[in-house]
Amino acid sequence: MSITPVLLCGGAGSRLWPLSRKSYPKQFVPLLGEETLFQASANRLQSFQNPLIVTASDFRFIVTEQLAAIGIDPGAILLEPEGRNTAPAVLVSALYLHARDADAIMLVCPSDHLIPDTAQFLDAAHIAQDVAEQGQLVTFGITPTHPETGYGYLELAEAPQGGPAPLKRFVEKPDATTAATLLASGKHMWNAGIFMFRAAAIIEAFKAHAPTLMDPVSASLEAAEPDLGFLRLAPAPWAQADNISIDYAVMERADNLSVVPYSHAWSDLGGWDAVWRESPRDDRGVATHGTATAIDCDNALLRSESDEMALVGIGLKNIVAVAMNDAVLIADAARGQDVKLAVQSLKAQGAVQAEQFPKDHRPWGWFESLVIGNRFQVKRIVVHPGAALSLQSHHHRAEHWIVVEGTAKVTIDDEVKLISENQSVYIPLGAVHRMENPGKMPMVLIEVQTGSYLGEDDIIRYEDVYARGAGAKG
Repeated sequence: MSITPVLLCGGAGSRLWPLSRKSYPKQFVPLLGEETLFQASANRLQSFQNPLIVTASDFRFIVTEQLAAIGIDPGAILLEPEGRNTAPAVLVSALYLHARDADAIMLVCPSDHLIPDTAQFLDAAHIAQDVAEQGQLVTFGITPTHPETGYGYLELAEAPQGGPAPLKRFVEKPDATTAATLLASGKHMWNAGIFMFRAAAIIEAFKAHAPTLMDPVSASLEAAEPDLGFLRLAPAPWAQADNISIDYAVMERADNLSVVPYSHAWSDLGGWDAVWRESPRDDRGVATHGTATAIDCDNALLRSESDEMALVGIGLKNIVAVAMNDAVLIADAARGQDVKLAVQSLKAQGAVQAEQFPKDHRPWGWFESLVIGNRFQVKRIVVHPGAALSLQSHHHRAEHWIVVEGTAKVTIDDEVKLISENQSVYIPLGAVHRMENPGKMPMVLIEVQTGSYLGEDDIIRYEDVYARGAGAKG
């Protein structure tokens, strides 16, 4: 029986703020090297069937763009109308796969984990397959290396011997004292949130232990609609599904669970302290990234995420400093799990930095605001080769476009013309217009907006190759 990977691509990633935000969470960010965690996850699973992706509608084009960049075709992409935690996501994946193959085996993986040794992980997956084929629900347990308080734990009846073992119980995220005790016992493993089972077996487990999920999730899948190669789950029944994790819904209640130990490198990169541990460091334990400079620092992480932002640390010890154009985080390295408190505080203040990434990614490319003032805004816009913005108009603003790289094909009412580097064009208020990149390289332009209202929702869309609704942004 073949294995189909199921990659879960939800979550806000607030513990890695400001680099990871609700609009662009950590799985899509190149945290370590040039490859994103999502791309690394897809690459790691290439020897199996094409992956089934479960993600949010806002991320659908990011997913396809990042998969295309590494040459991987998804088996299917299911779009959740809203995040309902992992139990509904796993169940809808099982129902989808079982309808196509009654013997399907699914390997459920978060898309934001770091697993450097692909060969060792695949070995563990094949061990898990042997157990899953017998009807067991398999969870992967990570051999702990330190008393971590940010992970849940799996308690085994006896110390693992390398092969599959029965699970005794789940243990919630512990405090520091309890974590040290669990580490010393030799019978506890970190709960990786990675699972393998036959689709039929997990469906039966949901029927037995979380039956209230069956009707809404099944109805949402049955009424799902294709959309440009995606499958949009029906929102009304999906909203009736409980917001609950797979652990709480099924795993903690089932009696046919096995644990496959994994004793090699793994991290969910759940905080900046974890990123520091996985980053190259100098002989004083200092990791730097981008235009960051450390002077007389110890055990620190200094990251500048902008070429224009020079970050300098002097005499810092056990400090995390992350600088972006619109936000800076400075924290005690031991308080990594508390970064989410900063997000909560900023959100309460109404600060856009709480959830909105400075670069706004769209199916055609991305843009970022450079300057915002009274009745004007300046943006940098990057359009992918062959891509086009929708045919649109605005009620409240006019626009000036200056091409700085490449060539733009511009439509303004009935006129179509090419605008080359160092040339500009004016879009009057109310004009029906479109911007396209006819070239083979990214096209970059500067847009100056002027008007009484500059919000992204000031748009009337007439045509759109990405089939977005009339009120969608971009």
